[in-house]
Amino acid sequence: MNWRLSSAVIVAFILLVSFGIKRVILPSIPLTSPETLKGLYEQSLKLNSDFENSTHLLLQDSRLKPATNSYVDARFPDVEKQRSSPHLENATILMLCRNWELPEVLKSMRELEDRFNRDYHYPWVFLNDANFTSEFITETSAMATGETFYGHIPPEDWNTPEYINKTKYNESILNFTKNDVIYGDSRSYRNMCHFNSGFFFRQKLLLNYDYYFRVEPGVRYFCDFQMDPFRLMREKRKKYGFVISILEYPDTIPTLWNTVENFLTEYPSYLHENSSIAFITSKDPIGPETLIPKDASPYNMCHFWSNFEIGDLNFFRSQEYLDYFNFLSRSGGFYYERWGDAPVHTIAASLLLDRDDIIDFEDIGYTHPPFFTFPDSVSLQVGKRCIIPQNEKNLDILPHSCLPRWWRYGSGKRFLREYFHEEDYL
Repeated sequence: MNWRLSSAVIVAFILLVSFGIKRVILPSIPLTSPETLKGLYEQSLKLNSDFENSTHLLLQDSRLKPATNSYVDARFPDVEKQRSSPHLENATILMLCRNWELPEVLKSMRELEDRFNRDYHYPWVFLNDANFTSEFITETSAMATGETFYGHIPPEDWNTPEYINKTKYNESILNFTKNDVIYGDSRSYRNMCHFNSGFFFRQKLLLNYDYYFRVEPGVRYFCDFQMDPFRLMREKRKKYGFVISILEYPDTIPTLWNTVENFLTEYPSYLHENSSIAFITSKDPIGPETLIPKDASPYNMCHFWSNFEIGDLNFFRSQEYLDYFNFLSRSGGFYYERWGDAPVHTIAASLLLDRDDIIDFEDIGYTHPPFFTFPDSVSLQVGKRCIIPQNEKNLDILPHSCLPRWWRYGSGKRFLREYFHEEDYL
């Protein structure tokens, strides 16, 4: 027997032992027969192929997440199941960012694509007060599963308005810096908050959309969405969605509520009859501890953290909201103080909307440093394939969370599964 024949015998024997010893009875004719060796070799290859194909089909049936590190062997295109294209809502994913933030932008995109958008391919809209670089456009386009659009914010929508007194503004910057108010020394941060409060929804790239999902650089999503939040917003007629509710820094908004009260005096009919005003004005303790400030201001500092928000753009385009924003902007508080867009959005939603128009996306695990939120239910964590960070506390059960207050004075405690058709909750 020559060396090639000997090798064939060894290969055939190993393959048969590995894959077919329970299914194949070795023939009684001598192994040295060329016909026998050829038959065994061909049969062993077939068994090997059948084994790999059956394994591949099992993996497909298990619906493992297709990604760059997929377990599915690409050598079997004949059994590849094509994912059907779902119905898309008239919505976009929105990110306000700058070129130097590209690494963190890509991290956020990868997180959201893997956890949600890989199943839907919603478009991304990127906004910047400067032109995006070719590198930024190339790399974000490659990361997105949907179309990507890039907008340069007009200076009149971004820069400090002309009616802001420059001397007073400069003095406030010095005072806020001296008092160590967070972002108190930043002019660009004030421009950003003013823009996010009153101009993001007016940008040309957003005019034809009904819904937006706000994403910021450097955030994470811990669990599979397993549903389309835009569809929920439309079907259940929700106008504003959040995941984190916390207390604002009082030093940033000393006169915000006084300005809101003046607005309500001028526009009393704008206060919705089923509003959630008690959510932002109640100060009674909820639970064993409370950090609600006991000062004279009726505002309790609770707000929805706006770095994650899913909203109806038509709410922000409404005359009620436009009058509200213009009133606040003209007062100068965005610049003479350091009003954030989060309390501005929250107060607007709490006053102008029906409390049932607001939804807590309670089982979407999320972090924007330094705070974390995630479902505590082990069954939810397993079912939604969550990767919960170790040694991090869920903000929702800490004293500075306003979520229990929302459950009492907002629309109550709800579970996302209540909103969906059972067959759609994957």
